[in-house]
Amino acid sequence: MKQLTSIDGTPVSRLTFGTMQFGGAADASASAAMFEACVDAGITHFDTAHVYTGGASEKILGALVAPHRDGLFVATKAAYEGGATRANILSSVETSRTRLGIDTIDALYMHRFDDGTPLAETFETLAQLRERGVIRHVGISNYAAWQAVKAAGVAAQFDLSIDLIQPMYNLVKRQAEVEILPMAADMGMLCAPYSPLGGGLLTGKYAAGETGRLTDDDRYAARYDFAFMREAAAGLSQIAREMGVHPATLAVAWAARHPTRPVPIISARSAAQLAPSLAALDFEMADALYARLSALSPTPPPATDRAEEA
Repeated sequence: MKQLTSIDGTPVSRLTFGTMQFGGAADASASAAMFEACVDAGITHFDTAHVYTGGASEKILGALVAPHRDGLFVATKAAYEGGATRANILSSVETSRTRLGIDTIDALYMHRFDDGTPLAETFETLAQLRERGVIRHVGISNYAAWQAVKAAGVAAQFDLSIDLIQPMYNLVKRQAEVEILPMAADMGMLCAPYSPLGGGLLTGKYAAGETGRLTDDDRYAARYDFAFMREAAAGLSQIAREMGVHPATLAVAWAARHPTRPVPIISARSAAQLAPSLAALDFEMADALYARLSALSPTPPPATDRAEEA
């Protein structure tokens, strides 16, 4: 796997910090407190997107990054809206650079697969941006494994590699284990999975009567509305209590412990809420604990119907 680094050669950290809440649930002060906590803990990889909080996320992150610029790896995303066309990518990346206040974006993701635009148009545009020094690396988000492999083949025609991929992955959403994680490892893509806490389900807060994405967002409510997920979350909380560890620490450490060594994206609304996830940076998960946690949820079946291979 390619070792990704910041401009000054600092390696990307074992965890990524996602700034989706900047300018939304987290105001400027809370955003700054979380950013400083991440930098102090050794986080060097920061993730945002063109569409997050109407652009406020990029603006806030850019201002915070400025004093540390060369030592941090900053990723953003384009084409969640408007398609992965040349015109939309070029417009989006210029807006993102202005908001972030940086000349070169360390990684630009295609935010989701666009089956209405030829892949050649998308990845030729990205190759040209890299040649111009506008971006350093290309990533893809929310692509299926077959889409990722197809895109990588097209990108190679323009002497371009896809260096990062962002799937959903957590203890109760494990589909990425079947093809995406092994595909990424085989093709040298760094995997930065999102939602390691399952929208907060794996923190135990909903069982305690608290609110969050699962109570406030119909999409998240539907995504995690399965009995086995609630049972797994309860089991995780029980193990955490036995160990004297916050459930969020175990959930993030579990996602990072997969043999392909992904770098999960953690996020929060405040520094206090972030602290348990950030603690996963220093949590060493033994094989026995990893197996015990994994047993809380179903292991997804193999990609073929050969059940004996499971």
